[in-house]
This record gives sequence, structure tokens and C-alpha cells, in this order.
Amino acid sequence: MKYYIIAGEASGDLHGSNLMKSLKQKDPNAEFRFWGGDLMKVQGGTLVKHYRDLAFMGFLEVVMNLRTILNNIKFCKEDILNNRPDVLILVDYPGFNLRIARFAKELGIKVVYYISPQLWAWKEGRVEIIKKYVDEMMVILPFEEDFYKKHGVHSHFVGHPLLDAISDLKEINIDGFKKENGLNEKEIIALLPGSRKQEVEKMLEIMLSVRPHFKGYQFVIAGAPSLPKDFYEKYVDDNVHFVSNRTYDLLRCSKAALVTSGTATLETALLNIPEVVCYRGSAVSYAIAKRLVKNINYISLVNLIMDREVVKELIQSDLNTKNLVGELNKILEGGKREQVLNDYSLLREKLGGKGASDHAAEVILKV
Repeated sequence: MKYYIIAGEASGDLHGSNLMKSLKQKDPNAEFRFWGGDLMKVQGGTLVKHYRDLAFMGFLEVVMNLRTILNNIKFCKEDILNNRPDVLILVDYPGFNLRIARFAKELGIKVVYYISPQLWAWKEGRVEIIKKYVDEMMVILPFEEDFYKKHGVHSHFVGHPLLDAISDLKEINIDGFKKENGLNEKEIIALLPGSRKQEVEKMLEIMLSVRPHFKGYQFVIAGAPSLPKDFYEKYVDDNVHFVSNRTYDLLRCSKAALVTSGTATLETALLNIPEVVCYRGSAVSYAIAKRLVKNINYISLVNLIMDREVVKELIQSDLNTKNLVGELNKILEGGKREQVLNDYSLLREKLGGKGASDHAAEVILKV
């Protein structure tokens, strides 16, 4: 079969690549054409556009890049029309993907959504679009199944694909990792500032402000695959290091982490590393988001899934040096650290076992 997959972000590239791997095992004649990244490219097929050309952060950035976004939508429609896949697989990225869903459905192409947009947080009205133009919805968070049921949409809870990615990791030698990456013998505090340039610049400045308070540790920045190595050079010194494309290995060698809100917060938890979740957007974007997001008490996936505070979230003005130092101290040693690790075990139970990619592939083949 001919599969057309659209993933617009780094996390979508990861989940899309694992789905492609499962599809190839179940469909030896699988042909892929996709919007994604380097991980999906490894699985074979034709990369139409890289996600680094698609990711715009915040309301203002979207408005400023509206012409580019509209041109990408037009190009995508033309590419689907010219290649006529058997099935269109959409991976999150709703602003773009729901427009393409309508177009493909009207062409008679089967449409599958893998990893639901966060409609339970905002833009709940988009459920009606999914009712009309999506043949199968596959969700990866346990509470999403109930959300869609409430709206009369059948969905499949397939489990969380991060469990697949993490369960496949080989044991790591911490001393070997440090030596290989030029790190010293101190324990590591990992910094995960995000994947978009403007986001990374904003988050690293505040994350690195805690250094004078933790002289017994070394700080290591997890480089995003979408950004060049030289972009990070201005942040590196004797006690601030940089590791590229080794985020999981870095986390597994770390004592704690400061993590920008997003999929990385869940990855860090599933790798059993206590964390502080950080977020700071532009004042305008944050004000708009607060008006649009409803009935949501948390921004990190860890807390949303557990429906209580497991990891501390520092947002906007609360994200400052004093608060970061206080919260980081709590999770480096003592009772708070143990509580977080215990809660992580409950989180893994709630997400179920591995096999999300295989389950999703089976649903797609039935369609």
C-alpha cells in the first residue's frame, strides 16, 4: 500500500518513524511518502518536507509566517493529488493536518489520525471536523478515549508510543558516556530547552541562570536535531556542555533535568529522571492561550495524565532563578525526589504496556 504521513514536529518524527517500522513488518509492499524528519527518513521512502520548515511557535509567529504556512498547505494538497496514496496518516499537528484531512477525504482517500490533537484543552469544536473527515482516530492518552466517546466519536486507545521507544534502549555506561562526550566526573543536570530556535534562546538563558547555586554539578544541554551545533557554542563553557542527538542517553546519565514543556516532559519521566517543567512564551501569546485553554490545570503531560501535580511546573513569571533553584534542590535529594520517582511508577502503569506502534499499524491496515 501507499502511505502518506504528515508529522510536523520532532516528537511526530519519532512516533512516525516507529509507526513506519511497524507498518513495514506487517505490509512488505509498503511505500512511504512523508512530511517529517531524519528518523522517518531512516525508515525509507520519500521525504517531501522536513518538520524544521514547518514548526512555528506561538500565535504571533504563526501570523507572521502565515504566507509560508498557506503555501505549504497548497503544496501538500498538490502533492497528495499527484501521488494518490491509499491512506493518509496524520500525526498530531492539527492546524495543518485537519485542513489536509478534509481535502483527502473529499478525494476518497482514507484518513487516519495517529496521536490526537489536544482538543480536550482547546478548540473542542474541531471534534466536528474529525467526525466528518477522519475515518479512524487513534489516541495515546487514556483519558482521550472518554473525551471522544462523549462527543460521539469512536477512537482506539493504542497505548503510548514513547513506551516502545524507551523499552528498546540498551543499557548505558555512564562513565563511558561522559568520557565519549568530554564531560567531567561531576553529576549531571540535563537541560532540555526545546527544539525551535526562539524557544531555545529564551529557555536556555533562564535555565543557565541557576549555575552559581549548583557548583557541584555540571550542566549539559540536549541539542535539538533541527538546530546546528554552532548555534549552541555561545552557551558552552568549562561547566556547561553540549550533546547532540543523544537526549535519551543524556537523561539516563543525569541526576535531574530542567525541561521545556512538551513531549520531553513525558520522555524524562518515563526515563525516571526527576524534573522541573519550564515554560515562558511571549506575553501576547500566553494571554491568548489562557483565554482559549479551558478546564486544564496543568501544562505537562505527566501532570495531565496523572491529574495531579507530580512534577513542578514553572510558567511565565514563576519561571525565575529563585524558583528554579528552590525546585531543583528539592528533586536532587530527599523526600520530594523519592515521591516523584514513586509517582513515575504509577504513571507507567497508567499508560499501559508497550506495543502502541504495532497496535496502530494493525488499525491502519484494517482501514
